[in-house]
This record gives sequence, C-alpha cells and structure tokens, in this order.
Amino acid sequence: MNHLDPARHVRGESQYLDDIPVQHGTLYAAVVESPVAHGKLLGIDATAALQLPGVVRVLTAEDIPGENQIGGIVPDEPLLAEGHVHFRGQPVALLLADSEHAAHAALRHVRVEVSPLPIIVDPREAAAQGELIVPPRTFRIGAAEEAWAGCAHVFEGVAESGGQEHLYIETQGTYAFPTEMGGVRVISSTQGPTAVQRHTARVLGVGMHQVEVDVTRLGGGFGGKEDQATTWGALAALGAFVVRRPVKLVLDRMADMRMTGKRHPYSSDFKIGLDADLKIVAYEVTFYQNAGAAADLSPAVLERTLFHATNAYFIPNVTATAYSCRTNLPPNTAFRGFGGPQGMFVIESAIACAAEKLGVTAADIQQRNLLREGDLFPYRQPTEGCHAEQAWNTAAELYDLPARRREVAEFNAAHKLQKKGLALMPICFGISFTKTAMNQARALVHIYTDGSVGVSTGAVEMGQGVNIKIAQVAAQTLGISLSRVKVESTNTTRVANTSPSAASATADLNGKATQLACLALRERLLRLAATELKMNYEGLHIENEQVLAAGKPADTTWEKLVSAAYWQRISLTENAHYATPDLHFDAETNQGYPFAYHVYGTALTTVRVDCLRGTYEVEAVQIAHDFGQSMNPAVDRGQIEGGAVQGIGWMTLEELVFNDEGRLLSNSLNSYKIPDLYSAPKVLDVHFLDTPGHPRAVLRSKAVGEPPLMYGIGTYFALRDAIRAFNPAADISFSAPMTPEKVLVNLHPNFTWQR
Repeated sequence: MNHLDPARHVRGESQYLDDIPVQHGTLYAAVVESPVAHGKLLGIDATAALQLPGVVRVLTAEDIPGENQIGGIVPDEPLLAEGHVHFRGQPVALLLADSEHAAHAALRHVRVEVSPLPIIVDPREAAAQGELIVPPRTFRIGAAEEAWAGCAHVFEGVAESGGQEHLYIETQGTYAFPTEMGGVRVISSTQGPTAVQRHTARVLGVGMHQVEVDVTRLGGGFGGKEDQATTWGALAALGAFVVRRPVKLVLDRMADMRMTGKRHPYSSDFKIGLDADLKIVAYEVTFYQNAGAAADLSPAVLERTLFHATNAYFIPNVTATAYSCRTNLPPNTAFRGFGGPQGMFVIESAIACAAEKLGVTAADIQQRNLLREGDLFPYRQPTEGCHAEQAWNTAAELYDLPARRREVAEFNAAHKLQKKGLALMPICFGISFTKTAMNQARALVHIYTDGSVGVSTGAVEMGQGVNIKIAQVAAQTLGISLSRVKVESTNTTRVANTSPSAASATADLNGKATQLACLALRERLLRLAATELKMNYEGLHIENEQVLAAGKPADTTWEKLVSAAYWQRISLTENAHYATPDLHFDAETNQGYPFAYHVYGTALTTVRVDCLRGTYEVEAVQIAHDFGQSMNPAVDRGQIEGGAVQGIGWMTLEELVFNDEGRLLSNSLNSYKIPDLYSAPKVLDVHFLDTPGHPRAVLRSKAVGEPPLMYGIGTYFALRDAIRAFNPAADISFSAPMTPEKVLVNLHPNFTWQR
C-alpha cells in the first residue's frame, strides 16, 4: 500500500488552501507587525493607509467583539497587541483591502508608536530575572544527591541546542467566510482544527457551534501548525465576522519565518556519575527553555523534555529540572519531537563528555546502560516490550560495527586533511499525548447504498500518510477493496472536540476509532446475513467483498448485503469513540503511566570532514528501527528517512540567529540553510526490526512520525569524533548546530580568525 496523494500531487491536482477558487467579494488581509521586540504600545495611526485605493478597514484590538486572547495552556497571548508589545513581528492590527497588492502596499502607511522597554533574548537571563512562563518542574527517581559519593567518575558540563525553522512548503494561511447564521466558516492550514475553532469562537464572542473549521490537507506542518495556525485562523475569521465578507490571509515566506515561533532553543547544565564498570549511577540536569514571549505549547514541550531526559538508558538516580523562560522572541512552539530531542541531546552530550575524558568510546557507555524489560523511567512507568538492546545489537551486526570502526581508523591513519567520524544513536520515544485527556478520538463512518464508504476523523493529512492508513483500517476491517473507501476532509462539524494531529498519536487514535466504527458496522451487517442465510453468525466473515461461511463463499456479496440492510432500515452509519486505556499521570508527583508504548531504534552514522575547509559529508546513516507490525512499509520508510534528514539539519546546517534586539537575522532561505540533496546522507538505510508491535498501536503498527528525528543527533557526535581525530586536544563545547564554521574553528582553535 502506498500513499493516496502522490499521483494527484505530481499532476498538480491536489488542492491546498491557496488553490481554492476565490469567491466574489473576497478581501485580502495583511498583518501590521510590532516594529520592536518589547515596549509600551502608545498608538496605531492608520489614517494614511485608509485613504489609499482599495483599503477597506483596519482592525485593532478594540474591534474584537469577544475576548482578545488565544492562549491555550496559559492565557497570556492576545490576538492583537493591546497595551504592550512583546516580540518583534507581533500582530498589532489587521489591514483589509480588495487586493493582495493593495493590502501589502498599505502596510507601509500604518504608524505604530511604541515606547521601548528592556529586551531579553537569553533564557538564562530570563530565569535570573524570574521571567518564567510556568513554575519549574522536576522529575526525580532515586536520590542523585546521595549517589555522587558512590560514583567512580563524575563529570559536569553545559549543552546548548539551537532552534529550528519548520519551513513547511505551504506557509500559514486561512480563508474565512461569513455564514448566514451569524457565524464563520474557516478553511485553515492547521494541524489543530478544534484549537482554531475554540479560540476563534472566544475571539468573536460566539459559541463553538458558530465556527466551522475545515482542512483538506497541509503542505507540511511538523508541529508549526499545531497551535500557531490559530493566530491566522482567528485573524481572518475576525475580518470576515466584522466586515461580513470573505477574507483571505496567506503569509509570504519571509513573513512566516519572521512572525512565527520555532523549535525551542535550550541551554542546559548536566552532571553525570558512573561506576568503575561505566554504568551510569546518577544524572542531574537543568534545562533552560527559551519559550519566547508567550506560553503557546512551551509547558507541554518542556514536560516532554523531562520525559525523555534519559533517552534509551536506565539510570537509577535522576534529578531533572526544567525552566520555561519568557523572552522577547516570537512564542516558540511544537516541532517534531516536541522537546524530546532537546532532552536527548543533553544526555548524549553528558555521555560523550564522560567518554572523552575517560578515553573510551561513547558506545562503550551507551551499550552498557541500555534499557531492559521492566526498567523504570524517571516518571516511574516501567518498560513494556523493550527493544532497546535488540535495536542496538541488530544495527551493530547488520551494519558490521567492528568493520566500520576499522574502516574509519584506517582512513584516518592514511589521510592527514580528511578525517572520518563514527557515532551510534539509540532512541527510545514515548507515544501518546502526555496530557491524558487528549488521548481520545472519534470516527464517523457512512456506508452508502452502492457499497462505497466515507470516513471522517479528526486526523489531518499533512504528507505523513495518515489518510491511507485510515483507509486501510476501514477496508481491512470491513473486508472490502481500498478503492471503495474515501477519507473525507477534517471538519469540526462532522467530528468535534478533536486533538491535534501531533505527538505521533494521530494514526493510533483516529485509526482505532475508525476500526471500532467499522467493527460495529460489520457486526450489524453479518448479523443480518446470518438471519437471511439462516446460518450461525460466529461462522460468518467478509473478505474481498464476499461473505464467507466457515471459510466458503455464501450466497451474498458486500453490495447485496449493504442493499439488504438499507431496505430493512438497518443503520449504515456509525460514530465511534476511542480513548487509549490505562493512561494516567499525576502532574503534582510527576509520576504515572503517560505513554501507550515506546518506540526503539539505533542509528549508526559515519561522516567525513575536510579538515582544511571545515566542510563535511554525511556518508551513511544506517538504522534499525522498531516499526512493530508496519501496516504500510512504504509510508513508514519515508517517515524514517525524512525525519532523520530533518534531525541532521537541526544538528548541522540550520542555525537560527536572533540579535540582541530580538530581530531574526536568519530570515530567508539565503541566510537559513536546510539540508539539500548534497547534504543528505549518501547512504540512508532503514532496517525493519522483527518486533510484535503493541496492542495499543493501530493494527500493531507503531507510530513513526517523531522518533526518527532523533537519529539526526548522531551526526553531531560523529562530527565531534572526526574533529577529535584531527585534533585530539580540541576542547569542543557541546553546542549545536555543528555548522561548517564551528567545525573549522574547532579543527584549528589556535588560528587567529579575522573578519
């Protein structure tokens, strides 16, 4: 089974938001931004703009009929600035005009007067000043403070990981229409239709039933449209609601990069203690998360950092503390991995630090501390179906780790100005929303009288292949051809109160709900067949659209059975609800069972560095990954490959830079680099581990969205290995991304660099 959309994509038939035919009377919106990162908002003068041809209206916070608030976890984010501005690019007003050109031309004529206030861009400075989004959190197991005395080796250090631009191909956008009942219909490029619905209703001062949100597909999301699409959805809806005309708002690339939040940068302190056998006895870590100017999803991202602070290792004594620090940058948000990669980078840095100082390989420490069945995570959930050692051993054997090491050593001995590096990256990633209530989904399934099937869920297709998986679930459960199944657009009037398509839980939650609905329909139809055929229900089955009795064809088919059900007034519609069982987590004690299951894997990464220029190539990333019983290997392999390369980008090229005034300097694709064909691994091999899957995974096919991004972390440590092969005395700080400039400076630290 392959993806449903590629044929339409390559023919240009797939419809995205900007492909929707423009309705007569549509106005185009442009956003007036704050020119400074922090200050008191003294006034907005739109007089000159309103006199320009085509300009219809300029809306400010005073024009909001409901509440000027779109904060979810913490109500600290106004839709339009009011009283103060808190980051450069913050929406201050919404300009509406009868053409896109007129709207953007008029922006230059709106005057925003701001009295500047002190600007904070560093999370440690924010923490020192008490600028926190929420109180700090600590996960604790054992007694780390008492365990240090029993350690043979103790090491401390600092690890820094940068932000990352989502750079989805389709930028943020919304098309909103007023409805005859006084509400709005919103077509939004969002991963969270219910979030857009909820906050739009709040802003407009109407019930959620007055706001319909519809999503066909996204041109990429990666977490950047989980919460941050809300701003643009609510702004366009506000315009349509107030002016009673359709309003279209689509950001251009530079505006999108300038105004939206990114992956959270982290600055972290670590302390690690080992015994004489290299077993990790104690680990202490403090995370300083750069949240930006408002909470957005930062508290939840921070929590997942704590959940993944020990990665794939068992450590009996852990104290992990995290601070969500408020700075004057755009509010940072969800990004593939959702805080997990930042936590994993620090533990891998701590292990590398210990290994380098002890004169052993990081792999010596990694392998000895891998999780085993029944081990406790710091939040007290035990491992269940643990495949950490299986993934490591499979990767080491399949890709011949001893041979790779010999090859690297021989190459390095033979080449003075070219060096290779090698690193292993084990992963363990929990699957579920860590807020228990979000682990629920619904599906609405219609069987039409011709035997075709329509399925509606809360899942949003953004290129990850969730629609084909839901269609597969329906077809397999009902025993019919995949061609009979249509997965509808995601719409809040058909399926309400949905969780966003995020946390790698979308296929599991919505697929399970679809399965339950289809099971109910199948049972209903087979009981009818049992009555009509005068046979035992238990012996009936549907396969390849044929009703089977005790494995043999009965005298009816799928189409005949559906038709008979209609004429006997039997319901051919089912609405099912699924809630992941047994999940619980106490946020007061920071203990519980927050994850349905975990995904495991190991990547072996080889790089080659040009020690004269500082440039490098990723020669190979070879992965053994726990897919469970993959229901769609082609789609799942694509997710692993894409995720790994995105992780490599975060760790190498993608340097996100703000100056002290909160201005984004890496504000275009000239100054912000992502991996291209030449920087992707020359070899990217993915091996499917032989594992049974998990009953909480849909059809035992484990989630694949977020886990593979963490394989990219191995590239950073492979580059460190290559640098140390050239300069064994190099004192390399744990600072990612490892750009070519950083590589060059670390290769030649005594060289006097001049601009």
